[in-house]
Amino acid sequence: MFKKIIPVVFLAFIFCNSNAQKSSYQPTRAEMDASVLRVERLNNLLSEVTTNNQIRPNWHKDGKSFWYLRNLPNKNWEYIYVDAVNGTRKTAFNVDKLAKALEQTTGKKSEINTLKSARLYFVDQNILKLKFDEKYYLVNLSNYNVTNTSDSTIFRYNARKGLQYNDSRWRNAQNGTQSPDGKSEIKITGGNIFVVDLSTKTETALTNDGTLAKPYGNFEWSPDGKNIIAYKVDPKETAKVYYVLSSVPGTTRGQLKSREYDQSGDELTTYEPYILNLANKTALKVNSEKIDFFEPRALHWRNNSNRYFTYEKVDRGHQRFRVIEVDVENGKTRNVIDEQTKTFIYESRIYTHYLQKTNEIIYASEQDGWRHLYLVDAISGKQKLITKGNWVVRDIDSVDVVKRQIWFTASGINKDEDPYFKHNYRINFDGKSLISLTPEVGNHELSFSPDRKYFIDTYSQVNAAPVIKLKLTANGKTIQELEQGDLSEFAKTGVKLPEVFVAKGRDGVTDIWGVVCVPSNMDPNIKYPIIENIYAGPHDSFVPKSFLPRSEMQQIAELGFIVVQIDGMGTANRSKAFHDVCWKNIADAGFPDRILWMKAMALKFPNADINKVGIYGTSAGGQNSTGALLFHPEFYKVAVSSCGCHDNRIDKRWWNEQWMGYPVGKEYEQQSNITNASKLQGNLFLIVGEADENVPPESTYRLADALIKANKDFDILSIPGMGHSDGGVYGLRRKRDFFVKHLLNLDPPNTNKKVAIE
Repeated sequence: MFKKIIPVVFLAFIFCNSNAQKSSYQPTRAEMDASVLRVERLNNLLSEVTTNNQIRPNWHKDGKSFWYLRNLPNKNWEYIYVDAVNGTRKTAFNVDKLAKALEQTTGKKSEINTLKSARLYFVDQNILKLKFDEKYYLVNLSNYNVTNTSDSTIFRYNARKGLQYNDSRWRNAQNGTQSPDGKSEIKITGGNIFVVDLSTKTETALTNDGTLAKPYGNFEWSPDGKNIIAYKVDPKETAKVYYVLSSVPGTTRGQLKSREYDQSGDELTTYEPYILNLANKTALKVNSEKIDFFEPRALHWRNNSNRYFTYEKVDRGHQRFRVIEVDVENGKTRNVIDEQTKTFIYESRIYTHYLQKTNEIIYASEQDGWRHLYLVDAISGKQKLITKGNWVVRDIDSVDVVKRQIWFTASGINKDEDPYFKHNYRINFDGKSLISLTPEVGNHELSFSPDRKYFIDTYSQVNAAPVIKLKLTANGKTIQELEQGDLSEFAKTGVKLPEVFVAKGRDGVTDIWGVVCVPSNMDPNIKYPIIENIYAGPHDSFVPKSFLPRSEMQQIAELGFIVVQIDGMGTANRSKAFHDVCWKNIADAGFPDRILWMKAMALKFPNADINKVGIYGTSAGGQNSTGALLFHPEFYKVAVSSCGCHDNRIDKRWWNEQWMGYPVGKEYEQQSNITNASKLQGNLFLIVGEADENVPPESTYRLADALIKANKDFDILSIPGMGHSDGGVYGLRRKRDFFVKHLLNLDPPNTNKKVAIE
């Protein structure tokens, strides 16, 4: 016990004394100008560094080999040919020889960069087919003999990077008008559904209570064509939001623009399911509530059955999700899956994959506190955990029905590394034989060969250069290391790579992860203000995990700041409890964790001036950065907020109701930056694009109005014609100037003055 306390006390002693001896960074105008030039110099140097941080494999049709471009110094390129079967890697051809051979054949000069953009295809490792100057040629790479060819066939396979959800639950009702046997088709007249016999043109009415105001629609045939599942629709007009384009070239008047935009609490169109029987000419209402969120999704029928189908229902408010089975003979329903929660179900990360032949469903849920996969018997409703543990299933790549295996990514399985790192796995439906395909420490991204027999694994860390390997999909075994990043070239530029820092959150137990960027010429005897780059949107986590030699954070750090980014509680990709902090509490934004993290960071980085803290963010980050000054003025002193969602009632319905709940309650007003504008302390700079179609510009303008009425001082920049953005190049410069002025007490240079050119 005593041994654990001593280091903390000692660190605190060192911190207090070391900070007492340090002076605050107070640059002169000349020193700041030099810092700005250093940022430009670093950007130029970094753009010249040879990197192969990612490769784009061009797989051949047989899936046994591929080629890719490898960049070389001075913007030159090398073509690499990889034989996956034999595990060999070699230079595919001599670029200069090929360019000369083409020039001799065509009479036109071929530069290396021109060749880079040419269409290439390896017939085999010795014969190259390419398109040059709108003609096709074959090149024998053993002697660089070039011949014309009329064969223009070039196989292209786009190896997808990363993982994608199966799209089964995102498909809407099929709305195919023709019956499965092709003898009839659906026709809607006056809001009612008719079936037309295509041979006799006879029309039979299946409904009679539809109207143009409340029509039937969104229909789907049963597999045997004896029933139609249709929905009686109660449409609601989507209200519009507006903005004015003030500066359209060639005009002298502003142009009013509008778009449909559901805001929190708006009425939505609802859908009531019916079973239309062709033989009886009846319309039977399904014994379930109306669908009040999303359009009806695709139906899933039991194997070899035309009697039972399931559909998905997400209740508005995001607190209940069901897979409902319907008996078409009587309209009765039962819940195959019925998940309910007191907080929220993250609707965008619900995953359902329907195995029709076995009447099973692969289902992703956080019901045990972590996002895991379940195997659901679609007839009995029984669920079995496939994955389990205190870690998170991130994405599902694919489901192998024959082998009964699932390919997925997960975070947090490896206890001794960053819990956000993505790794790739395969597991059997029964939860056995979990295999890690990417065990190496780092954040992984995969792309597969056409037949998925091989994959390319790229992994890195923010301060560890990428390693790229060719691996065997069956067991994850490395066949060949293709590329390995070299940090020495980055070191020569003088750039400082980000440092990873971890500290305990508000509960004293949970690790909070972030990164720290410091000036490349940091003086050990100087204290530098801290600036936080914030985005606390609950829909994801945001601290970078892959190699980051170049970033806006580092550019700002070079001006004399320590810039940090943190994922606090309330963001995703950790436990359900970690995420739930945001529920009806979006203004929290993880600030208690962020503030503790920065205080702990200042112990390790004694150059960090914990008494001078600024913050900036865009969109949800714009809301967060303003909220920092309103709700935590004792800590945050300066904020730059771009296109912020300053009131969750003004912003888009689907995003805000997910976290703030429905119906719209008192929480919306209580946590609004607008209703709390009178609390402003510190220095605030608002940036907004007048043509923002993501977050309505009035969100920022209403905040400005509230600040004015509260007699508060602030700065605001409205950029003509700009959409959802942090202001582009101009906004970035103004952001930097604002921090320099209010954290370093130095007026920015007057860019309106002419600079003498010597």
